[in-house]
Amino acid sequence: MKNTILGFALAASLLLAGLSAPSAAAAYPAGPPTKRARRSLASTTSTTKRLPQLHRKIPKTRRSLAARLRHRRPSGWGWLGDSSVGDDGAGDDPVVRQVALDALGKLNGSVVVLDPNTGRILSIVNQKVALQEAFTPCSTFKPVVAAGALKEGIITPETRLRAEGRFAYYYGTSRINMTQALAESSNEFFAKLGQMLGFDRVTRYAREFGLGERAGLDIPGESPGVFPAEPPREGGVGLLTSFGQNIEMTPLQLAAIAAAISNGGTLFYLQYPRSPEELADFEPRVRRHLDGLAPYLPEVKQGMAASVLYGTSKLAFSPDEQISGKTGTCSENGTHLRWFASFSSDQKPNRVIVVLLRGQGSTYGPHAPEIAGKIYRDLLEKERSGTQARALFPPAPSLGK
Repeated sequence: MKNTILGFALAASLLLAGLSAPSAAAAYPAGPPTKRARRSLASTTSTTKRLPQLHRKIPKTRRSLAARLRHRRPSGWGWLGDSSVGDDGAGDDPVVRQVALDALGKLNGSVVVLDPNTGRILSIVNQKVALQEAFTPCSTFKPVVAAGALKEGIITPETRLRAEGRFAYYYGTSRINMTQALAESSNEFFAKLGQMLGFDRVTRYAREFGLGERAGLDIPGESPGVFPAEPPREGGVGLLTSFGQNIEMTPLQLAAIAAAISNGGTLFYLQYPRSPEELADFEPRVRRHLDGLAPYLPEVKQGMAASVLYGTSKLAFSPDEQISGKTGTCSENGTHLRWFASFSSDQKPNRVIVVLLRGQGSTYGPHAPEIAGKIYRDLLEKERSGTQARALFPPAPSLGK
């Protein structure tokens, strides 16, 4: 009975995203998860009435981002910093920018919010980092690898590859499919995919998604990032496809990739109108259509939806809006990086949100999906409030002359 309820919950959430639910065989290739893993999975699809119960089970130091920050070390250490210093908010959507600022708070990081249907940038917090600095993408590169492997026919959505032993605890076997690998961010699975694809084909798909190119159109100071000319000397192509080793990516580039996945394969030039006149003249500009990859993007989206439902991105979960995303966590030159690339997954996605957090010292710190989840929820609440206000107080009819 519990398995049936869980299956209906997962199917309903994916249907909200316009996706089909994975079959039982695909989701659980060796039978359903163990009892403990089933409880963990079920917790992500709980109704809002159960949230207080879950809250009580979480240690006090992990109950919320605000609670964790109250117990942090003094300002200037670790993950703290004023990320909006030096920003020019002219042209940003003021509501979106304020919500993003409130969610990021005093954390050291950057947020990019854009419309995936047009390529218009709605807001950037910490513009210097988002536009001019490039970082190791960590596991956020995995959706690109997944799309390329599916197109090449190296794997199908049902193909199972051996992954980390921890998956035997979750699924009863360490052989998992792509949805599970994206949901739980399996490094061994994607290292194997990289070896099967080879560096040349990985490079081709990375460049098709825009890596190594500027994502924006005439945005001053934007960095093109770096895609390496050869695989890492240590770890080879498998380290590149599992950790993003030797790739340098800007938050803006990652937002462009997430937008192309969310909208079904259109890679837009990202545009950043900075005045009312530029906004009035704004017209979407298509960089290219990913026609060869488009048929395989629904499978990638399904894995990213599963990541929020029960995987590494579950802190972004909202009972009111389907969200899909991919986390990335690694270190670069002594700095810890925490990424989250995401999009709302309704029939017509209306926003992409990318969060990058940076910190030093302890590896324990804030979670990028938690920041993005707060932005999604607050924007949705403001949209609903605005709709209700317009219904209660419609504009007065024009009297004319």
